[in-house]
Amino acid sequence: MRFQLIAEIVLLLVIANGTPVIIRLLLGTRLDHPLDGNLRFLDGRPLLGPSKTLRGFIGAITATALLAPLFGLAPAQGAAFGLLAMSGDLLSSFIKRRLGIAPSHSAPLLDQLPETLIPLGILYPLLGSTAREALVAVLIFIAIDLTFSRLRDRGKL
Repeated sequence: MRFQLIAEIVLLLVIANGTPVIIRLLLGTRLDHPLDGNLRFLDGRPLLGPSKTLRGFIGAITATALLAPLFGLAPAQGAAFGLLAMSGDLLSSFIKRRLGIAPSHSAPLLDQLPETLIPLGILYPLLGSTAREALVAVLIFIAIDLTFSRLRDRGKL
């Protein structure tokens, strides 16, 4: 097992999924246009919710594309990684709204699995990893994300 490669995959996941949070911390509510345009689904609930913004979506894809060369990937490959990670994040938000979970509230595993399994399930051969190495990266990312989510929910971040 190649631990440097696993660490690089975890960093890509952190970049893709952490960029919207960093942008929100830096910009507050400026330019925070909801990606779903405040649309409601058939059940009357928001499609995605106000915390899924165009700036976060584009920012994550852009940051992952710009930093991809540090991991031996072309910018287009990094953009694809970011797009797939954000697609997983949107899927989890869609499911959370259907379950009645409020925006920005944690749902352990539902918040982590789609945003990790979708990009890695599709791109792990491109990343040069085995399925096992990708799975280890997913597990490490989940542990990191759950830790930060708990700290955020307790108001310590």
